[in-house]
Amino acid sequence: MAKRTIKDLDLKDKRVFIRVDFNVPIKNGVIGDDTRVRASLPTIQYALDAGARVVVLASHLGRPKGKPNPDMSLRPVASRLAALLGRSVAFAEDCVGPAAQQAVQAAPSGGVVMLENLRFHPEEEANDAGFARELAALADVYVNDAFGAAHRAHASVEALVHLMPQAGAGLLMDTELRYLVGELTDPRRPFVAVLGGAKVSDKIEVIDNLVPRVDRLLIGGAMAYTFFKAMGKPVGKSLVEDDKLEAARDILAQAAARQLPLLLPTDHVVAPKPEAGAATETISVDDPAIGDRMGLDIGPATAVAYAAALRDANTVVWNGPMGVFEIDAFAHGTMAVAQAVAGVGGISIIGGGDSIAAVNKAGLAGHISHISTGGGASLELLGGLILPGVAVLPEKT
Repeated sequence: MAKRTIKDLDLKDKRVFIRVDFNVPIKNGVIGDDTRVRASLPTIQYALDAGARVVVLASHLGRPKGKPNPDMSLRPVASRLAALLGRSVAFAEDCVGPAAQQAVQAAPSGGVVMLENLRFHPEEEANDAGFARELAALADVYVNDAFGAAHRAHASVEALVHLMPQAGAGLLMDTELRYLVGELTDPRRPFVAVLGGAKVSDKIEVIDNLVPRVDRLLIGGAMAYTFFKAMGKPVGKSLVEDDKLEAARDILAQAAARQLPLLLPTDHVVAPKPEAGAATETISVDDPAIGDRMGLDIGPATAVAYAAALRDANTVVWNGPMGVFEIDAFAHGTMAVAQAVAGVGGISIIGGGDSIAAVNKAGLAGHISHISTGGGASLELLGGLILPGVAVLPEKT
């Protein structure tokens, strides 16, 4: 999947449209986490250094349901971007029409224009060709640096590419593909996957795709309880997806047939509810004393076993926490796994907002080879699916 990148394109004196992922948390006009904005800086700066006449940035923010919503305006993002770039960023009051056209035309040579939220128009999510033509009129070159939106066949991600004379991946998109496709197509072994989070349903395609490929599979988080119930173990009031019990049994059978080590927790931290201050106890996952309590974290014996299973890994993929890590009493398992993943001598790849938050909470982000900016997109790639926003980009020649 060697895609043409921004480095293969002629940007000099061109209007360069960069689809970025600025879908950041904003409350009362204040950005809570600007990680995605910072992640786009190398691509934007590359375009400017390569002599782009104007850089036009487009993104969605939230789910405004196809109409303007001042709480989801990208204006605060334009201000933050200007501070990070150290240069002015013009803000267009719309992403198409006169407001967008005038903002691009008025931009000085080497200027940057941030368009208003693409999803203020229903045509964006409908992948509407007419809307894509309006976006295409703003630029000469297309660059997709929005890996977090690459799994959506939306107008700015898919339809627009067909209308542009030049198109390629941004530096962030290229890095994401290099790790999530390149490194995992022929991984350095042992190759270990760690999957957690709340629901098996979110990860079934990923597990199905990884079972034939990994050397070990470690499962934690609430999703483990669907497996436990499928195995006849006591689960108390733990989160279980009853409609996925057969899928869990099938995964266990696939792993057994391949003689794949599939590790599930052997002990867990249980409590009446996921609240700070709740009375906790660590018990075996076979112990019916769970009663009407919930499993909310892997236990210390499991944490030690998982760390041991990761010790000699040369490639690790981790998606999903081991427990309700936002509450300190249920964070120990996730923190232990974060430490183990950070200590891996080979390639470590983390995807999913909760896993990233856990690594940041542990202060270990600098020890991870690659932290993916796209939760849903990374899951779909790991699940073996083709992303529309990637498939449409031209191959490197």
